[in-house]
Amino acid sequence: MSQKPLTYADAGVSIDAGNALVKAIAPLAKSTSRPGGDVQLGGFGGFFDVKAAGYSDPLLVAANDGVGTKLKLAIELGSHDGVGIDLVAMCANDLIVQGAEPLFFLDYFATGKLDNSIASAVVASIAEGCRQAGCALIGGETAEMPGMYAPGDYDLAGFCVGAVERDRVLTGDDISPGDIILGLASSGVHSNGFSLVRRIVADRGWDLSQGFPAEDGRTLGQALLTPTRIYVRSLLPLVQNGRIKGLAHITGGGLLENIPRVLPDSCLAIVETPNWDLPLIFSLLQEGGQIAPEEMARTFNCGVGMVVIVSKDEASGVTAALEGAGETVLRIGHIEEGRRGCTVLGSPGKWNSPADWSSTHHA
Repeated sequence: MSQKPLTYADAGVSIDAGNALVKAIAPLAKSTSRPGGDVQLGGFGGFFDVKAAGYSDPLLVAANDGVGTKLKLAIELGSHDGVGIDLVAMCANDLIVQGAEPLFFLDYFATGKLDNSIASAVVASIAEGCRQAGCALIGGETAEMPGMYAPGDYDLAGFCVGAVERDRVLTGDDISPGDIILGLASSGVHSNGFSLVRRIVADRGWDLSQGFPAEDGRTLGQALLTPTRIYVRSLLPLVQNGRIKGLAHITGGGLLENIPRVLPDSCLAIVETPNWDLPLIFSLLQEGGQIAPEEMARTFNCGVGMVVIVSKDEASGVTAALEGAGETVLRIGHIEEGRRGCTVLGSPGKWNSPADWSSTHHA
């Protein structure tokens, strides 16, 4: 008996669907073009002209990341129009803390069976993230892999390259005792800690379609999926002008573990929680999981998505410039002499603690 000739489609992979997706997303990528990156999809690689971007003696800085299990929540809720912004943010915010301007971005989208409507929504959100960060979406990869993912599931990864003039690299080496720690408000949970978030939601049986108890009309699910804020455009002029000593992107590890990463050996960061109110979404999570304040400071951004360290003389001017760029700026602490690390101090009534508390992490 003769066997029917097999095709790639018989194995569950549609080349035609992939080609249709590339054609559909080409205008999205084109919308992210910038000096140095005139986006044309379809080649074997993407080009970027660093000289055309205005650099004379640049160092290239690269970062890659994913969205984590926040994706699972987005898939369950059928909400795909923010996860691409999260993807870009996780990479682009990591570049600006080195002093680097994000130049170009590439994405990786993997799924068991390609659904072009979902994939297009995800890539549209990646393009929006690139526009917010000022970088060009010059290419990527869409992988259809039957048997690797459950029906409806997909995964995302991103890769971003930036540039910084050699004499403008932000190392944090000149941070010193007496410097001021500013916090830029987060837009929400951002893209870290979602394994714990999903555990709390499951344990408490929360209905994510219920109204979020705030006056903005969102559901709880929408509040949790709020995209990560991208701080690049606000910070870049101040970084390039040498007005900032150090930056820390508050991701996995929270305030406690990320701030020490940018400090010299002899500097201890003191963060005082009475200086700002814990946003409502974090209060709900803390109550739902009975999370200790120290664990909150190690797991979540707690309302501070980016830490900015400046000299005391620059604090007021930098605050005004950032507020003028649309940021909410919080004065959350200062630098002291000591072993490199971060101490987060609490007081009664803050972060649901009945007494004074503190937690310290040394790098």
